[in-house]
Amino acid sequence: MLKSTTASLKPAEVEKKWIVIDAQDAVVGRLASFIAMRLRGKHRADYTPHVDCGDFVVVVNADKVKFTGKKLSDKIFYWHTGHPGGVKQRTAGQILGGKYPERVLEKAVERMLPKESPLARKQMTHLRIYNSAEHPHAAQNPETIAFADLNAKNVRSA
Repeated sequence: MLKSTTASLKPAEVEKKWIVIDAQDAVVGRLASFIAMRLRGKHRADYTPHVDCGDFVVVVNADKVKFTGKKLSDKIFYWHTGHPGGVKQRTAGQILGGKYPERVLEKAVERMLPKESPLARKQMTHLRIYNSAEHPHAAQNPETIAFADLNAKNVRSA
């Protein structure tokens, strides 16, 4: 009788890559889904659920992302201050036009990872988001991925 075993990665065997994605005119949900898959490592043939086998992801031009439909004015982000009656809200358009526009993409990716998991928190530390076209990670020799060229629906102009 043939006994088969499933190959499982060990943390020491993982080789992580650095990738750069230009978010200019990219649709937020599609981009966040692509980034979450890369952070978890699900694009790899040797993916192991309990091991951090994902890549480091650097996103540039995060303040130039796009929403489809009326989400820019209708999508509302809620949070609570911790005080009674302290529920606050902002629309996606207000956040993108505010001081920290990269938080829209950061929250979208965070919500696509497993909830309240130490592994997901560690994987989120491998995401670097910048609002400009420059980033300080050139020493890692990152591979550039043309997200816009993967599918015509990934980019919205105007």
